[in-house]
This record gives sequence, structure tokens and C-alpha cells, in this order.
Amino acid sequence: MENVVLIIHLLLALGLIAVVLLQRSEGGGLGMGGGGGGGAMSGRSAATALSKVTWVLAAAFIATSITLTILAAQKSAGSSVADGIQIQSTEGGDAAEAPSAPLGSDLLPPAEGDNAPLVPSAD
Repeated sequence: MENVVLIIHLLLALGLIAVVLLQRSEGGGLGMGGGGGGGAMSGRSAATALSKVTWVLAAAFIATSITLTILAAQKSAGSSVADGIQIQSTEGGDAAEAPSAPLGSDLLPPAEGDNAPLVPSAD
């Protein structure tokens, strides 16, 4: 179900991009300039077929976005990332200890005259 909604969502996104790019610019970027007297009595121009399609695609895009969010929330409702962490027990039955931090000398770069190869240690 989630894959079907995701494919529809992607097709709506591509369609929305195409329809917006097909529309005629009203001049003056970002809505500046007023656009001239497109309507009979007002400054508002009549809605064209492309603008109606844009609204329909935008509403469908928002609906699929909300649907995908709900599906993802239901899928992960009973789980947490912390649930996947398991503490391995030792042979004695005690809980495993947290790994100790490396000593300060292990973090320093090798000295100038030190020609020993840098091999990781398996502590």
C-alpha cells in the first residue's frame, strides 16, 4: 500500500512541476506589478484550466503526503530504535560492561622518529 501511494505521490510531484512550468508568467517576479487588468471588473484574472489543474494536483499532493505520514507512523508505532539494542551477556551471566574509552596516549599521533607501522590493536 505504501509503495502504491509513494508512486502516486511522485507522479503528482512531476505533474505539478510540469503544470507550473507551462503556465504563463504574469510579469514582475514574485507577484510584483499587479499583472494588469485581466478581469472584467477587478484586477483578478479569470482562472484558466492550467490554474485549476494546478490546484487539483496540489491538493492531491498534500493528501498523499498526509497519507504517507500516517502510514509511516502506523508502521513504526510499536517500535523504537532503542529496542534493537541488545546487551550481550558474558559467560558468567553478568551484564556486559560498557566499553572503556581509549587512553589519552592512544589518541596522539606518532612521534617524529617513530617508524613503527600503524596497526590497529584488537583489545
